[in-house]
Amino acid sequence: MINLTYKQETFIKDAIYIKLNNLNTHLTQIQSLSQDTGNNEIVKSLIRETMYFIEWITPDVEFDHAFELANLGRFLSRWLFSVEGWNNTDIKNQFIQELVTWNDCILEMSKLRDA
Repeated sequence: MINLTYKQETFIKDAIYIKLNNLNTHLTQIQSLSQDTGNNEIVKSLIRETMYFIEWITPDVEFDHAFELANLGRFLSRWLFSVEGWNNTDIKNQFIQELVTWNDCILEMSKLRDA
């Protein structure tokens, strides 16, 4: 596990679009690694770290984006604690599809989609 204090110190210094890009990268990693059940512990760790990212980004974005980030955090929390979801292919595939939607939302927030 990373040293969260150091990670937070460096993360909060970045520009908002960089923070959102880091969030997007984590979501993409979660999406990719979730396809193999052998990666469940890595995915859980990435989800926890992503939830910290969300917490650290929220104060720096406008209200509507903060609301969306809170919804993303709730979505990830539900998945993290979904016991049956980790071993059910259909539920896991739905989770992966929803991550695609969240990635698009984060890209839209960061304005990187049009870049």
